[in-house]
Amino acid sequence: MAAVDQFSLLYREISRSCSFYVEALAIVGAWYTVRKCVSLALGTYSTLRLHVIPKLSGKVDLVKKYGEWAVVTGGTDGVGKAYAEELAKRGVNIILISRNKEKLEAVSRSIADTYKVETDFIVADFSKGPELYPAIKEALKDREIGILVNNVGIFYAHTDYFTNLSEATLWDLIHVNISSATMMTHIVLPGMVKKKKGAIVNLSSAVCCQPAPMLTVYGASKSYLDYFSRALHYEYASKGIFVQSLMPFVIHTKMVGFSSILSRRSIFFPSAEEYASHAVSTLGLSIRTTGYWKHSIQFALGECLPEWMWAWFALYLGRILRKQALAAKVK
Repeated sequence: MAAVDQFSLLYREISRSCSFYVEALAIVGAWYTVRKCVSLALGTYSTLRLHVIPKLSGKVDLVKKYGEWAVVTGGTDGVGKAYAEELAKRGVNIILISRNKEKLEAVSRSIADTYKVETDFIVADFSKGPELYPAIKEALKDREIGILVNNVGIFYAHTDYFTNLSEATLWDLIHVNISSATMMTHIVLPGMVKKKKGAIVNLSSAVCCQPAPMLTVYGASKSYLDYFSRALHYEYASKGIFVQSLMPFVIHTKMVGFSSILSRRSIFFPSAEEYASHAVSTLGLSIRTTGYWKHSIQFALGECLPEWMWAWFALYLGRILRKQALAAKVK
């Protein structure tokens, strides 16, 4: 009888303990579910606010909000040209900065004739380093710049190992991808602060959300732009300045022309014009965005992956693209 009573007592104690743990697990489960639901709701709202509502509510008057002139670096091809054209559609006057005078003249003339805005250009090779910025500063000193688009950038000739990159390539990546945005911002920002309005857009890349082997220095340079943009926004938001980090995935431009895989048209690889149309509509709404709703889906999925899985896939793809590029050179 005593044994039965002891078993009954033990059973009641175990039941009470299990009940406590079950209740605790239920609370944790409910908290996790609520957290995920709130996160999903906020993500859905953010997507609608960035990519749907602006398309339905009409275009913002960028001239009134930021100013009459926009400076676009690397504006003769790809995203830079498309972004400049999109700004011109909205009545913003355009100053293009690039290294090819003939292209600058042609694109500047085309934008002026098509969109009936004023245009100008400055010839500058950003790979030259510090020596070119005094001339740019002098050329811009009498212009009230409302928008600065730091688009100029260079990519690898193809995905490759760090030790295979030449010193010249490394310096070009630093001068063009990092120094140009830093120095152009330093030139233009004081004028924006003086009139208490302005916008700076820095073209980063989605590769900065996770490590990207075979694109190590390129990814690091874009991570710099992303950090620089976010910190600068908080530093100058109270002075009326909006700073945005754009982090696109693959866009169908000449930059990815080394690969038949990346340069192939896809529903996830927009043209430069399609991308710019979406990206400009996010200006003033988000300080950190891919700029394109399909890329936002890719970015969200990428952030969910463990770092080792993302890095493994990036390394695997990088090796394939490198092999493909080298094979094409042999032919």
